[in-house]
This record gives sequence, structure tokens and C-alpha cells, in this order.
Amino acid sequence: MARPFPKKISQIKPTLSNVAQTSHFAVTFGGFHPNLSTYLKRKGIDNRYAQEKLSLLCCRASLPGSGYATADVIGNYTGVAEKFAHTRTFVQMSMDFYVDDDYKSIKFLEHWLEFMSNGSTVGDNADPLKDGYYYRMRYPNQYKCDETRIVKFERDYKNYLEYRFIGMFPISLDASTVSYEGSRVLKATATFNYDRHIAGRSRSVDKLLKRDNNDEPSFAEQVRAKNLDRLDDINGFAQRPFNADLDGVQRLIADGRFLNSGSGGSTIISEGISAASGGGGSRTT
Repeated sequence: MARPFPKKISQIKPTLSNVAQTSHFAVTFGGFHPNLSTYLKRKGIDNRYAQEKLSLLCCRASLPGSGYATADVIGNYTGVAEKFAHTRTFVQMSMDFYVDDDYKSIKFLEHWLEFMSNGSTVGDNADPLKDGYYYRMRYPNQYKCDETRIVKFERDYKNYLEYRFIGMFPISLDASTVSYEGSRVLKATATFNYDRHIAGRSRSVDKLLKRDNNDEPSFAEQVRAKNLDRLDDINGFAQRPFNADLDGVQRLIADGRFLNSGSGGSTIISEGISAASGGGGSRTT
């Protein structure tokens, strides 16, 4: 790196004046198992509330972090200790929610947690009001969700950053303090765990438009134009699925490399080799 040189304010201002703000974000919950959705509906929380209104009530969240667990290797080189990554780890995340006057936001968290361990109530008809009540955990696929997203955007709504969480579920709900000493907005704080996250857009339309996983559409166009994805053959013709029932000539025709050269025969172009076939025999050039 070359030594730094003095810069004018006009050179610095475009960079430092275009920085992201922390107050523009949205959290959406989705992808619930049908059993969980039905259970939440019994408590007055439908999918529309979880996807729309709860997004506005979430007043604090965190963009996810991750790291790697490593193992030490000693002995490959004399006097050198090396580290190698073997498992990717993801940091648990906490969120704060404003509690509405219907208390639906806190019910959403409370009953999601309740659903995870109420297998005894539903399956064994155990009465939670009687002595000897016990908890039986449900299968993970019933309480984990794969469609929870955090979208970080700016005031102009032009650029945004999206994270999608796979296998997300709450593991704790913090106690909320109520007091006579001055009225404040009641908040509920929950901690969530998840198996992994996907950085970037991940919907099917984004994959179709080659802009998923933070890929730039312009880069996808360059890849296609330069055939870096190897979807075209050496002559630039789009490849077709291989069909073992066709003979050699039919395969070339099906592959889009058959050119009609008139009554004297047909010209087949394949990988830089031209062959003429017809009544007059064949030749290669």
C-alpha cells in the first residue's frame, strides 16, 4: 500500500456522507409448521399478524454474526502451530418487541415457547393444572421455521441487505418489568437460536434473476455473455440434454448445430470440425 496523501473535503464527503443508519430495518416471521400455525391461531395470533404487525413492533434486532470452530495442528512444520476450521458456528440473537394493548406480541413469544414443550398436553392429554404434570418436547421440524428474515434498508429504499434464518426458534423470553414509577412502553425481549443463515436475497424470483446470495445482476450477465457458466459449447450454441437413443448425427441436430447447405448435402458444425454428408459422400476440413 502506498503512503497516504492529503485529500480534499470534496473527495472525502461522498464516502462519509453515505453511511448506513441503524434505525431502518424490518423483521418478518414466516415458514411456520401447520401445527404451530394452528396452535398460535387458537391464541389469537394469525400468520398475517406475525408477518406484518409484528414486523413494526420489533424495535430492536441484530444483524447475525458467525464464526468458525478451529482445531490445532502441531507437527507439520517444526515450531509452527496451525489452526484449521472444521465447523461454522452462529451467534444467538435477541430481539425486543413493543407490547401492544392486546398483548399479542408477548403472547406470540410465550405460546411459541409453550408449543415446543406441550407434547404431553396434546398427545397424552395431561392436565397442566394437576400435580405430576410433565413436559414432552415436540419434534424440531414442528417448532423451527425457515422463512424468518431481517431486512436492513435505508431511507431511500434503494439498497438493502437481507438475511434469512434457517431452523430458527426462541430459546428464552426475558422477564418484563412493570412498575408504578413512571409509565414506559412495555417491551418483551426474546433470544432466538438458528441453525444457519443465508446472506442475501433467497426467494425463487431472485434466483431466477441471478441476484440471490448478494450476487450482482450485472455480474450474472457477464458470466452468461462470456460463457463462464459453460452452458454453451465451443461454437456458442446452447447445449441440450443428452439423449442416448439418438445416433451421432441426430445428436448434433438436436444440439442445435445442424446447418442446411442446400441440395448438395447438409453441413454439421461441431467443435470446430465441419463435415458434409449427402449423396456425394463426406469430407472433413
